[in-house]
Amino acid sequence: MAPIVRCKALDLSRLIEPSRFLAKALLGLVFVISVTGCEGVRAARLYTQGTHALDRGETQEAIRDLEAAGRLAPDRSEVYNHLGIAYTEAGRLVDARKAFERAVDLDCTNHAALENLEHLQASESIHSPPAGP
Repeated sequence: MAPIVRCKALDLSRLIEPSRFLAKALLGLVFVISVTGCEGVRAARLYTQGTHALDRGETQEAIRDLEAAGRLAPDRSEVYNHLGIAYTEAGRLVDARKAFERAVDLDCTNHAALENLEHLQASESIHSPPAGP
């Protein structure tokens, strides 16, 4: 079982683990390859490498690979969901929120991205200072 992604500023134990959805991602990979050819193959390889880097706790490698996958396949929701998890682990919460929002914008049925965005927003509201008068 893959480790839960953790971050000092945010309890990530409630985020969806990337490896849990690897089977779904592999189906998406087949689709990407069939639609986009060589670019899709490179994007799928980078997505898989980034997901495995997340599983190993190699955050910077995951970010590098997932950002590259996003450039090659900018319409793939699962890439942005995993990128959001990597950004969260790296403490880049603004980037994480943008990545989760992009994932949801691309696919409003991506329940993992929806849940991750909700958890991040809830954490942000807990850690935000109260508004002044």
